Amino acid sequence: MGRKRLITDSYPVVKRREGPAGHSKGELASELGEEPQPRDEEEAELELLRQFDLAWQYGPCTGITRLQRWCRAKQMGLEPPPEVWEVLKTHPGDPRFQCSLWHLYPL
Repeated sequence: MGRKRLITDSYPVVKRREGPAGHSKGELASELGEEPQPRDEEEAELELLRQFDLAWQYGPCTGITRLQRWCRAKQMGLEPPPEVWEVLKTHPGDPRFQCSLWHLYPL
């Protein structure tokens, strides 16, 4: 009867090649002796806004914009970060900055 077949038996075996200059996928830049790439200012701002979305102490963020949430938290005396306000005011029409992480999910 032989051995039991596995789902992976139906896929061909593919050998992986190393990347350029012997870099493997799992190595970190610091292990390779390279300096990590500095984060772009816009990416740092988006990360700040993502952290604001995940901070439960400012109330729920579904169904409203980040600016609405920030204002609501301010009115309730929750002391939201002023950096978030500054970022939101510098990108007034950009949905990447104005909409929360959850805006694509239906309520």
